[in-house]
Amino acid sequence: MPFDSKENYEEVFNNETFSDCDLSDHSFEYCNFKNCDFSGANFSGSLFSDCTFEGCNLSNIQVIECKLQSIKFTECKLVGIDFSRCSKMLLSFQFDHCQMSLCVFTDLKIKETSFLNCEIRETDFVSSDLTGSDFSGTSLSGATFERCDLSGADFKNASNYQFDPWANKLTGAKFSVPEVLSFLRPFNIVIE
Repeated sequence: MPFDSKENYEEVFNNETFSDCDLSDHSFEYCNFKNCDFSGANFSGSLFSDCTFEGCNLSNIQVIECKLQSIKFTECKLVGIDFSRCSKMLLSFQFDHCQMSLCVFTDLKIKETSFLNCEIRETDFVSSDLTGSDFSGTSLSGATFERCDLSGADFKNASNYQFDPWANKLTGAKFSVPEVLSFLRPFNIVIE
């Protein structure tokens, strides 16, 4: 067991390896994790509140009923995480310069979430409320947006996105040229 207690408050963890650890039903408040490896760890039933993860590997973590409240991920690797299995109560997180792939955000209400300057691949946002979210500078290769509320979302300088503007709510969303022309791909037209 890597932690002395199931309740951790204002702790700093540097260069620790927690891969495949069972961290279920633990509590972390105002903790900072730097360059830690959590790959394959079980976060189910745990609480993370006002925590930061910097340069961490969180690939394939289990988050069933995990409470993620006011969490900041910076320069982290997040692969295969089904965020839709997290507790919906006060769910709040931000992502900055993260590498994300094969993640699931289906049916989540995550208004005003920041995905800044991230590399997001093959990630599912189906039926999510992303009102006012910020995808500035993010590459969204293979990301799926269907039946999403993207009202007021910011896609300026985002790239590699391709989704049906008629299958999503886009009122007030912001896009940049030339990337916004991806909306015309389904029409198989020539733009010169």
